[in-house]
Amino acid sequence: MLLNDIQAKLLIVDDLPENLLALEALIKREDRIVYKALSADEALSLLLQHEFAMAILDVQMPGMNGFELAELMRGTAKTKNIPIVFVSAAGREMNYAFKGYESGAVDFLHKPLDIHAVKSKVNVFVELYRQSKAMKQQVEALEQSRREQETLLAQLQLTQVELERAVRMRDDFMSIVSHEVRTPLNGLILETQLRKMHLARDNAAAFTMEKMHAMVDRDERQILSLIRLIEDMLDVSRIRTGKLSIRPAEFDLARTVDRLLENFSAQISAAQSSVNFTAEYPVVGQWDEFRIEQVISNLLTNALRYGANKPIDVTVYIEGNQAVVDVRDQGIGISQENQQRVFQQFERVSASQVAAGLGLGLFISEQIVAAHSGTISVQSELGEGALFRVCLPLAQKT
Repeated sequence: MLLNDIQAKLLIVDDLPENLLALEALIKREDRIVYKALSADEALSLLLQHEFAMAILDVQMPGMNGFELAELMRGTAKTKNIPIVFVSAAGREMNYAFKGYESGAVDFLHKPLDIHAVKSKVNVFVELYRQSKAMKQQVEALEQSRREQETLLAQLQLTQVELERAVRMRDDFMSIVSHEVRTPLNGLILETQLRKMHLARDNAAAFTMEKMHAMVDRDERQILSLIRLIEDMLDVSRIRTGKLSIRPAEFDLARTVDRLLENFSAQISAAQSSVNFTAEYPVVGQWDEFRIEQVISNLLTNALRYGANKPIDVTVYIEGNQAVVDVRDQGIGISQENQQRVFQQFERVSASQVAAGLGLGLFISEQIVAAHSGTISVQSELGEGALFRVCLPLAQKT
């Protein structure tokens, strides 16, 4: 803002209206506003309402005189820094000037007023006020800029931390993906090389019907493992872009879990485990059956992976207005610290003897359950297994 754009307010105080009009005519300009007061009380009221560049006070006024008004101004925080110029018709020999300076005046004028002196002094104080005001605005602008820079710096630091975390997550993810994808691929490659070797040696015994069935089963497991990895990565992408589709339709949750357990029979046998299934029939609701199967599959896979080959309990029941699925294992358990993290991306229950998968299953499961307005939780102690509980509303929220 330019100095000339800063409007200055001037206060003149005199008990004679004609003196006020005469003084106003001398000092008034387009870039100034002159306020007139006929008494000290009027002046005090104006001083509390406005910010003045200077005050010109008549010394001799009925009631409170100019000196007393000046002392009150100096004792008030809002007005103590306003420059005061006294005007008096008394002679110089009365020593009014000395008393005026004692009261806090910066200058003293005697009547009759010198027109050029009045204009000059007012111009000086108005210019000082404008410079002070401009400097204050610059300081405020600098302070505002500093606060904005501090805020921006804090945001940049937060962004840097998030970027570093994202880079670490990316590196961890790529490392896990590399390992998890390579494992089934290596199995397929080794199987292919072994078959080529048998074919090169015309070893027909290696391709009996029984062995062919075993080969196909191994290939299917490796291919399904790759498909599952790819589907998990695609689901994470859908979640991030808000495109995870949920298509609710009425079905019996207990029957769906029962059928899913039948499909898991080969994996349960391979893990040398068993499943005790308990269900209340029917448990009917409006959910996306495919997605709910995905959630229960993830929980079963984890229970088999970390269940230490011990029996797994799966229960489906109704509690209040919710359908509940409990999957309980008797395996390694999860620490309190890890319980806060298992539903995050790329987090896996760490144990020296078992660690597999992308660490996406529980993250995806939580997002799917949340999309159904439900909850998924875990209760566990180290060495005492884990209970994962999925709660789904029986009536979908609209």
